[in-house]
Amino acid sequence: MIDHEVRVWPSKTPLPAEKQLAYKLAQLACDPVPLDADVTGMVINRLIDNMGVAIAALGRHPVQAAYAQALAHPRPGGAVLFGSSGDRLCAAEWVGWANAVAVRELDYHDSFFDVEFAHPGDCISPILAVAQQMGCNGVDLAATIATSYEIQVDLCKGIPLNAHHIDHVGHLAPAVAGALGRLLRLPVEVVYQAIQQAVHTSYATRQSRRGMISSWKAYACAHAGKLAVEAVDRAMRGEASPSPIYEGEASVIASMLDGPEARYTVPLPAPGEPKRAIMETFTKEHSAAYHGQPLIDLAFRMRPGIPDVDAVESIRIFTKHMTHRTTGTGTGDPQRMDPHASRETLDHSVMFMFAVALQDGSWDHHASYAPERVRRPDTVALWHKIETVEDPEWNRRYDEVPGIERAHGGRAEILLKDGTRIVDEIHTANAHPAGKCPFARVDYIRKFETLALQSTEAAERRRFLDLVQRLPELEPAQLRAVNLAAPGAFAEMVRGAKSGIF
Repeated sequence: MIDHEVRVWPSKTPLPAEKQLAYKLAQLACDPVPLDADVTGMVINRLIDNMGVAIAALGRHPVQAAYAQALAHPRPGGAVLFGSSGDRLCAAEWVGWANAVAVRELDYHDSFFDVEFAHPGDCISPILAVAQQMGCNGVDLAATIATSYEIQVDLCKGIPLNAHHIDHVGHLAPAVAGALGRLLRLPVEVVYQAIQQAVHTSYATRQSRRGMISSWKAYACAHAGKLAVEAVDRAMRGEASPSPIYEGEASVIASMLDGPEARYTVPLPAPGEPKRAIMETFTKEHSAAYHGQPLIDLAFRMRPGIPDVDAVESIRIFTKHMTHRTTGTGTGDPQRMDPHASRETLDHSVMFMFAVALQDGSWDHHASYAPERVRRPDTVALWHKIETVEDPEWNRRYDEVPGIERAHGGRAEILLKDGTRIVDEIHTANAHPAGKCPFARVDYIRKFETLALQSTEAAERRRFLDLVQRLPELEPAQLRAVNLAAPGAFAEMVRGAKSGIF
């Protein structure tokens, strides 16, 4: 890896394109390095993962609305909506949009954490849609997805966004734009312009994840991916972009991040170096924000030691700053304790998650969020006894430990009414690469089967799994079949869609 310094340059001292971060990202994207076998394997895992969580979300209103918008943009030779029978092709940018909403809706796919955090698997839907429309093959698709992961992870290692209340999709859009340059074998100069346009249009605020969280949480990534597809299209037609988008005097760094004096270091693979960043990312076993994953597992583990949850006096969870301030009582958002809150808010409340996991000893992507389950008086009472505490030791385990060994968990102290104190801690989620039971292919398939069981036929699931696990062999016609048909759920969703402008 080569570390690249990124800072603001005055307009009177022009920075050559070759020295700009966007240009270096374009060079990275266009470097045709073959994938390592384990990277290809992980790309396949994430395709399986995304398809399962998307199919499980088909009945939800945000997905229904996004699909209706896509279906209003039919295109011969276009791309395939997840869950459809493949006979209604639509324009790639709208298919990528709709499929990305379905993938993101249940908050159930992969994550990455460094100075910035992300759900890098959000790149897959727009990339797959463009690959289908443009007649690409499986080798191209795998390389493109790995490239997008590389760009987004590297940006997350170097440039913090959340600290400035900028949403992490600001790193997703250039990752998709750059990777599409790789997919379509575009010149570096064209990819450079596309990346800059994608950055310029995608920096959005974090309000999408504060207060009463709305369905835009699912749409934010889809919007960034759609902006990236459109940026590539414009660049291919010869259009230029605001430049330099990172280093300029009115750029995103100068205007939205740390300002004119900022200095960032972004690590990028050297020319010819394999793109392996996807191996630093990890998926979820439970349908909830990643900060809740280890705490759900911890609640499961502590449950047998508590004879009666009604006997609980209080629960304090000592954890890192990010858990406390993003999903804990440190947010200051009363909605995180509200039994009438939206699902999008509940899956970002570790107090809610810990209470339900402690009571039930299980977690379900639908049942755990059902209003009648959420509003049970005994659940609300237990939930309101829980607080999070930012702990210096857990901050150290998270901030000072690099890479995959970073601690995401915490320590729970449960005080019973008789004075008994029950204490346990967990370093990270069980499914994490450093956890008790790291996810492997069999676990991705098990998760997929569980999520797709109710709405798809066994033969169709077998067909999809057989096809996607042969990804490097797939020709363009076969790539269009990388989809899981759920005709009943799809038809019902289409029938119930509201009308709009399109």
